[in-house]
Amino acid sequence: MDVVKEIIKNSAIGPLSNWYKGLVLSLFSSIVGMLLTMLVLLLKYGPEMNIQYGY
Repeated sequence: MDVVKEIIKNSAIGPLSNWYKGLVLSLFSSIVGMLLTMLVLLLKYGPEMNIQYGY
């Protein structure tokens, strides 16, 4: 946990308020969670999907 606090302190959001830090970190973690969920779904159901590319 000390490493995470040190990274946050030395990052661009370090001098901001705790409320704003929490908002930024929750937004980042929700994006990462969505990406991991999409990866799992793609790996699980990818062979059965019919993906078409077109204009």
